[in-house]
Formats: sequence, C-alpha cells, structure tokens
Amino acid sequence: MTTELRLLAASVILGLVHLIAASHLISFQYGYRWTASSREEPVQTLLGLANRVDQATTNFLETFPFFAALVLAAHVISHHSLLTLWGAHLYFWARLGYLVAAAAGYGLLRSVLFWNTALAGIVLFLIALLW
Repeated sequence: MTTELRLLAASVILGLVHLIAASHLISFQYGYRWTASSREEPVQTLLGLANRVDQATTNFLETFPFFAALVLAAHVISHHSLLTLWGAHLYFWARLGYLVAAAAGYGLLRSVLFWNTALAGIVLFLIALLW
C-alpha cells in the first residue's frame, strides 16, 4: 500500500472522528432524546464547542471527496511522485490541525493556516496528475 493510500485511509478515520465527535457534542447540547427523534422540530443554534466541531465536520466533508478522488486517480494510473506524497501529507496533517484549531476556538489559525495548507495538498495532487 502506498503512503498516499495510507493517508487516505487515515483521512477516512479522521472523518469518522469528526462525525462521532460532532454527533455526541450536538447530542450533549440538544439531548439524546432529540438525537433519536425525527428532528423535525426547530432547535436553537448550536453554541460553543458543538458548533465549532460541527462546522469543522462540514468543512472536512466538503474537501474530502476531492482529495479521495485525486488519491484514487493517482493510484489507478500508478502515478506516485514527491508531489503526490507531499500533497497527501499536507492534506491529512492540515485537516487534523484544522479540527484541533476549530475545537480550541482558533478561527484565524484554523482558516489561514490549516485550510489553506489542506488546499495546497489538493493542488499538489492536481499538478502531479496534470503535468
């Protein structure tokens, strides 16, 4: 298994951590009875940690399909290079940093450093595959 595929698998695990953490934090705020309900009643806006982790989860789910598609495309055509290796590392570690920074409430660090670094990882994959 290539390093890029390992980091893709690690990113899947990170995605599950996002979902589980957000789910439990939302349930702590709204109650597990709400979680088990049809969720059709209006609820108050999420606050604090639950809101930050939920937003980080949404953001992860917006970028992950692009990363996964590029890793799988590189694997299918057997194109592995320093750019794909760096791209995979940048994406995974930046997404992990994004979750930690979001949970800690460091919005500027989260967005400026970690989101842009994850995007750079995706761009490196694109460059590697297109050139």
